[in-house]
Amino acid sequence: MTRTIAITGSASGIGAALSSLLQGQGHRVIGVDLRDAEVIADLSTSAGRLSAASSVSALVDGVLDGVVTCAGTSIPGDLMVKVNFFGTTELVTALQPALAASAAPRVAVVGSISATQQADSDVVAACLAGDEDAALAAAAGAIGDRRAHQLYPSSKFALAQWVRRTAIEPGWADAGIPINVVAPGVVLTPMTEELIADPAMKQIMDAAVPMPLNGYLQADDVAQVLAFLVSAENSHITGQVVFVDGGAEVTLR
Repeated sequence: MTRTIAITGSASGIGAALSSLLQGQGHRVIGVDLRDAEVIADLSTSAGRLSAASSVSALVDGVLDGVVTCAGTSIPGDLMVKVNFFGTTELVTALQPALAASAAPRVAVVGSISATQQADSDVVAACLAGDEDAALAAAAGAIGDRRAHQLYPSSKFALAQWVRRTAIEPGWADAGIPINVVAPGVVLTPMTEELIADPAMKQIMDAAVPMPLNGYLQADDVAQVLAFLVSAENSHITGQVVFVDGGAEVTLR
C-alpha cells in the first residue's frame, strides 16, 4: 500500500537517506527543508513551522500517513532550541489533524544519544512548558555561563520527554497515532568524518559515545529504523526512545 510521508530535513543526511528509501519502496515523500524540497520552510520560526504544516496539508488534501522530523542543527546556539525542539513539536502538533485523517498514521522524530548527557534543567522545563521565549532566555543564560555545550543534549532530552508525554495524550494514541523517537549514536557525515580523522578528537568522541556493536552508523542504518516506525506494520510501539547506537546507551548507563 502506497503511503504519503512528510520528512523534514529531507535534503541531506538521514532525511535524504530516508526519502530515498521510502521512494524506492513506492511511497510518496513530501520533503520539507530550507532548499531542494517540495515544501521550502524555515523551522526556526513559528510562522515557518505553521506555513510548512499548511503547505504539507494542502499537498496531501488533508490526509497524511506519516511524519518524520530529521531537521536539526548541532551548531551551539539558540537554533538548537528553535529547530531541534520547537521545529519538531510545533510542526507535528499542527499536522495532527491530517494524521488523524489517515487509516494508519505514524510519527517518528530524530533524537540523539546526547540526550543521556547533562542537560540544562531550565531549558528543558521551558521547552516542555511550550514557552519558546523562556527556553531561548534560558539558552542565552547557558551560553553566557559558557555552557553552550549543554544546549544540544537539552533540546534532544526535552524532545524525548515531549514524545513520551504526547504519545498517550488525547488526540494521539486514542486517534491511532504512534509517535516515537529514534536516537542515533555517531552517524558518519562530512562533519563527523573530519573529527574521526583527528586522532585526539576521535578518542574524545569514542569515549563520549562508545559503540561496541559494528561501530559508527551510516545514515541508511538510521533510515531503516525510521521507515519501520512510520510503516503501517507498527501498530503498537509508541512513546519509545529507540537507541540506534551500537550499544552506546547501555555502555554509558
